[in-house]
Amino acid sequence: MPTAAKLVAAVVFAIVAALAAHLYIPALPEGTQIGRFREIAAAMGVICGWRTMGRLVGRGYGEALSSGVRTSATLTFWLVLGFSINEMVYRATKLRYGGSPMEAVLAVFELMLYYARLMLTPEVLGTLLVGGLIGGLLAEWSSRRWH
Repeated sequence: MPTAAKLVAAVVFAIVAALAAHLYIPALPEGTQIGRFREIAAAMGVICGWRTMGRLVGRGYGEALSSGVRTSATLTFWLVLGFSINEMVYRATKLRYGGSPMEAVLAVFELMLYYARLMLTPEVLGTLLVGGLIGGLLAEWSSRRWH
C-alpha cells in the first residue's frame, strides 16, 4: 500500500544511491564503461527505499536510524551483486572463462569482492552512512506527519 513514508524513502534513497554512484566512479579502473550506472543505482535506490525502508517506519526515530543504515547496506549489496553479474556475463561472452559455467558463477563472487574493495573510500561510505541516517529520519518523520 502506497504511503507518504514509502514515497519519501524512495526519493531519498534514489538520491543517496545516485550520489554514492557518482562518487564511486573515480575509484573504478581506467577505461571502465560507466553507461547508465548512476541511473540504475538511483532506480535501485527507489526500490530499496520503498520496499526496505518504507516498511520499517513507525517504530521510532532510534529504530529509523538503524533502518536507514540497513537500507543503505541492502542497496549496496544489490548494486554490487547486479553489476558483478553484468560484468561476469560481459566477460563470459568474450570467452574469458575456460568453458566451465561454474567458473563463471564463482567469478561473480570474486567480482563482488573486487568492487566492494573499490568502494571503501571515505566519500562513498560516508555518503551511504549519512544518507541512510537522513533517509531513515525523513521516512519516520513523514510517517508521523502524514499518518
